[in-house]
Amino acid sequence: MQPYLTIKTAGNHEIDIKKSQFICNIARTETKAEAEAFIEQIKQEHSSATHNCYAYVLGLKNEVMKQNDNGEPSGTAGAPILNVLEQLELRNVTAVVTRYFGGIKLGAGGLIRAYSNATSQAVNALGVVVRAPQTEVAVTIAYPLQGQLEHFLAEQNITILETEYTDKVTLTLALNTPEYEEKTSLINDFLNAQVTFVKGEEVYHELDYDLANKPARY
Repeated sequence: MQPYLTIKTAGNHEIDIKKSQFICNIARTETKAEAEAFIEQIKQEHSSATHNCYAYVLGLKNEVMKQNDNGEPSGTAGAPILNVLEQLELRNVTAVVTRYFGGIKLGAGGLIRAYSNATSQAVNALGVVVRAPQTEVAVTIAYPLQGQLEHFLAEQNITILETEYTDKVTLTLALNTPEYEEKTSLINDFLNAQVTFVKGEEVYHELDYDLANKPARY
């Protein structure tokens, strides 16, 4: 399992350029079948549109990529959409940009900018997340230690998934997998070993990602 960036939520965003309407619909898609089904859905929804151009990137290393100009001059629509997805390092995403022609020709350069801007603005509007592999761990402590531990976890930026109360308190945490040993050791030291750990599964959790201030790593 590897961390990767993807769209936070499916949706659409619209821009108008010289009376032409550009609507970018974006969704998560993990397979070619899902991507093609989403493209067909948008084409049906906008069957009266002048163009429905698209691109998709599939796989954690972009193993599958495809773009289509759908009648626009070659290289002016699908390629700019794909370029945005690649530059933003998004994975498992399909973007369809629908154009309703407004009567004013944009030229090749204008079309490239329009399809690029429609896609990038849609991504910014919908948001991006890191799907990070994290290992769940159940941390069991005595009741008097709960407040101290929760404060410590907040300082360490560690997510509490749930809290269970029995004769003791069990907090289920999500730890970044590469940091599992380090973080459990820190918790153990902080609580003077008055804690028990039960390691759980490695699963993907989603963390917000700021496109304007990209972290050095994720």
